[in-house]
Amino acid sequence: SVNKGRVKDYYIVTEDKKLCLDRTVFVSYGAGIPEPEETPGAIFTVKGNGYEISNLNRVVPRLTMAVGIIANHAITLLNKQPETERFLTDYFAPQTSLFLEIKRVNLIEYITHSLK
Repeated sequence: SVNKGRVKDYYIVTEDKKLCLDRTVFVSYGAGIPEPEETPGAIFTVKGNGYEISNLNRVVPRLTMAVGIIANHAITLLNKQPETERFLTDYFAPQTSLFLEIKRVNLIEYITHSLK
């Protein structure tokens, strides 16, 4: 989104290996922030340091994005302990197009491909 503050989108993995936008947390509205009334069942909540829209249930087969120049995009794995945040610019040049999706990968293929 085009936003002046940090936006955190929370995805869950569906049984058929798609990404489901569950909720978004933000400090101010900007382009790309969903309007709660656009999604049946969405819940808008005012938080101490911003806003949250939950129960979005937007399923996508993959997430398409570009690594921001200023945005400092990151991925945080919540099911890992300790919780780890990885900034995309540590791995990709700014303006690189990315497709994020869930895939089952054969371990042997992964290892042999990584060694090339």
